[in-house]
Amino acid sequence: MNSINSLEWRYATKKFDSERHLEENQLDLLAKAFNLTATSYGLQPCRLILVTDQDIKDQMVAHSFGQLQVKDASAVLVLCTVHVDDAYVTEYFNMVQQQRGTPEEVLQPFREFLESEFANKAKEDVRQWARNQAYLIMGNLLTVCAMEKIDSCPMEGFEPKKINQLLGLEKLGLESTLLLPVGYRSEEDLMSQMKKVRRQQQEMISYV
Repeated sequence: MNSINSLEWRYATKKFDSERHLEENQLDLLAKAFNLTATSYGLQPCRLILVTDQDIKDQMVAHSFGQLQVKDASAVLVLCTVHVDDAYVTEYFNMVQQQRGTPEEVLQPFREFLESEFANKAKEDVRQWARNQAYLIMGNLLTVCAMEKIDSCPMEGFEPKKINQLLGLEKLGLESTLLLPVGYRSEEDLMSQMKKVRRQQQEMISYV
């Protein structure tokens, strides 16, 4: 399928086939896609928790407003954010220097700019910036899933503090931001047979 056919094929899966499971190589592909997604400044302020343990998925239902996708999906991708400060930025530039061999005199102006930028930002502003990056990643993962014929359902509807507690995220310095159950649609999911509803393209797009 080409990219447009893939996007026409995908939908927010409401009922997964709990008997069908993704292969390890498919989950690894999604993990790689997560890690390769573009983020602002290349700072990657997000981490991925890949949940396949059935007991944990079962417990996630109560913290996801009863949405059974988290239980029936083959896996749940939990997109999390980390706190970014000047020390985090310094670590990033050290990594750039190690992996690319970029001279310090080339990196220094941008390094100093970003260290100052994050040192002076309010913590809540940094938190919101990191959350925005999680949404960029979610969009990319949805497209990759569609291209690979993996069903998915992006979810904001859950209780982050409860999910954080269930997965022990606080001790890792992480905060859950989005959930992405992935797997295979059930034949009983009536939504899979419904026509995709979108506004007309000419209404949505202007050319200048």
